[in-house]
Amino acid sequence: MAKNVLGTELATCSSDPMTGYYRTGCCDTGAGDTGVHTVCAVMTAEFLAFSKDAGNDLSTPMPQYQFPGLKPGDQWCLCAPRWKDAYDAGRAPQVVLEATHAGTLEWASLSELQEHQAHR
Repeated sequence: MAKNVLGTELATCSSDPMTGYYRTGCCDTGAGDTGVHTVCAVMTAEFLAFSKDAGNDLSTPMPQYQFPGLKPGDQWCLCAPRWKDAYDAGRAPQVVLEATHAGTLEWASLSELQEHQAHR
């Protein structure tokens, strides 16, 4: 059973849009996930622009990859290094801690993640 950054069972991040490296709705990870898609992030227009400027356009649909394109408010399993880059730039999106994989702690501290905790 995968754990979240709080040490409890990993919760679902989003099934609409379907997210996760394995497209299960969870930010679970494994050996093939070189991008470390472990942060359950709530998209904002500011973050989507930051990501696009950094070379990762998350807004444009890519049907060939079953990728709908994201909009503000969508929850998505974001790469931990990208979240940390955004954090360092002051543009990190909010994080759903219960749905953020414990592996994220190799990239960002719990206190950094808690600063951006989504309150639902």
